[in-house]
Amino acid sequence: MSSDRKVVALGGGHGLAATLTALRSLTSNITAIVTVADNGGSSGRLRQEFPILPPGDLRMALAALCSDDEWGRSWAEIMQYRFTSEGDLNGHAVGNLLLAALWDRDEDTVAGLDRVGALLKVIGRVLPMSSQPLDIEATFENSIGTKIVRGQAEVATTKGRLKTLRIIPENPHAYPEALAAIADAQWITMGPGSWFSSVIPHLLVPSQRDAIVASKAKKILLLNLDTADKSAGEYAGYSPLEHLQILSTYAPGLHFDCVVIDHSSDGERELREHLSTLGSELVIADLRSAGSPLHHDVKKMGQLFSHIDSQILVG
Repeated sequence: MSSDRKVVALGGGHGLAATLTALRSLTSNITAIVTVADNGGSSGRLRQEFPILPPGDLRMALAALCSDDEWGRSWAEIMQYRFTSEGDLNGHAVGNLLLAALWDRDEDTVAGLDRVGALLKVIGRVLPMSSQPLDIEATFENSIGTKIVRGQAEVATTKGRLKTLRIIPENPHAYPEALAAIADAQWITMGPGSWFSSVIPHLLVPSQRDAIVASKAKKILLLNLDTADKSAGEYAGYSPLEHLQILSTYAPGLHFDCVVIDHSSDGERELREHLSTLGSELVIADLRSAGSPLHHDVKKMGQLFSHIDSQILVG
């Protein structure tokens, strides 16, 4: 991959952090656009106390893009450090508190992120999906009936079949810097990650969705790893094709040049047949981490991006 290729990575949480870590070995021009609907843990507590965006996923993206030298790595470790105590600081990440302090002092979210990015000497830039903190509301259907839940943590853990998904407020403002990065990108990646609470929400911000659809960038969708426990997590119980179809209902005009699945995933044949009708390429690779089988291996993902660049999305 060209070292100056412009890449925008969309998502949140550990999935986005893995993608960013893999991309940074291939290009230095990365813009991470991060979901801002987290309502749990340290971020949720800070949201209750201050009128700020939830900092947790933004902090993780900054740490993933930190400079690969002693300075960057040491600061990334500090940013990720969580206090352990019997008091109010218990569970708070240092990076969350630092971002909250900068935002509370200056009330300029992007400037605060850029300041921390300069401290960590990040490779690229980290931007929020929206200028407003968001809530996610979903309707699920299960054997008992219909259930409506609100909150990123609740949506990510509720069992049942997704019927509807929305963000509150429904038409939030996207940052001009994020829209400009999408328009200027050569690649756009989405996923992996919590599908309903971190990935699809990027398509629920109307101006951002329209910018993604209109962008001339090559678009890559990274599907999640299958889990043997079909009752666990929001990915369980859905085939890869169903995940693609759910996403498509929220952005019918969005076309992916590549859809990536792990070689152990079920449903390869039906997904391949569906993608062939859309002119999309199915890429199958060994992506599972040996040490953490529910997560992607960042080195394998780096090799995957190099393969896509040289063999599939050439030019």
